Amino acid sequence: MRRPLLFCLIILSVLAAPAQDINGIWRGRLVMEPGGCFPVYNMELQIKVTGNKITGTSYHFSDTSNYVKEVFEGVYKPDSNIISISETGVATFHIPADCIPCIKKYSLSFHKGGNEEQLRGSWTGRTMDGKTACPPGTIVLNRIVKSAFEPKLPPTLTNRNNELVREIKVDTGTIRLDFYDNGQIDGDTISVYVNNMPVVSNQRLSAKPITVNVKIDLKRTQQEVIMVGENLGTIPPNTALMIVNAGEKRYQLYLTSDEKKNALVRFIYEPGLKQ
Repeated sequence: MRRPLLFCLIILSVLAAPAQDINGIWRGRLVMEPGGCFPVYNMELQIKVTGNKITGTSYHFSDTSNYVKEVFEGVYKPDSNIISISETGVATFHIPADCIPCIKKYSLSFHKGGNEEQLRGSWTGRTMDGKTACPPGTIVLNRIVKSAFEPKLPPTLTNRNNELVREIKVDTGTIRLDFYDNGQIDGDTISVYVNNMPVVSNQRLSAKPITVNVKIDLKRTQQEVIMVGENLGTIPPNTALMIVNAGEKRYQLYLTSDEKKNALVRFIYEPGLKQ
């Protein structure tokens, strides 16, 4: 029997649906059955996806002074939009003495409605000592821009002038930045921050690029990239060549950093920007 054309088109559209981008920060509520320290926990997942592999950091907290920080890994199946995450250990915690951190496993799915993006699902777990099952529960997370646990900024970022090198207007969702040593390779090392979040730490510049991918968030259309010179090399100051690839556009910038200033480049997203 022949299948209706509309049915076939629907199947093809489902199969061709692109994988969702779940990289970033997600926050919401984790609810468990009776028996835990608290009936409702705040929850934050900081997710990084490489291929189908997931890594990242989770925070379980009542507030930012009472929390458990854990690391996790997992798998993202874009064909079914299923996300499986397993916490692998506790990095640090500060909770009441009668509470025990729980190592959790999550089964989540991605949902989008309008401008809102959510991860929803369920979780199970065992206490950190492995002796007791944690009361299972559900979880709903929304994509956010800023973590509740922002890292403390180093003096090299706060005590120096962040000097604007250039503003660049872009109309693409992802920008690739390649950093090279400018001229003679003399041992310059740099750190790179995107919106004050560290993405490169104390890496040496060379003829091989240090690559950073910047994702445009529609809730934050200006993205600031700061290059911090961590030393002066053998030929001061610390200088880098930054190659910007933004869609079909390419830029070449020369950045300089010393003990008094860092180099700041600001990207401004404008959809439909004329080439």
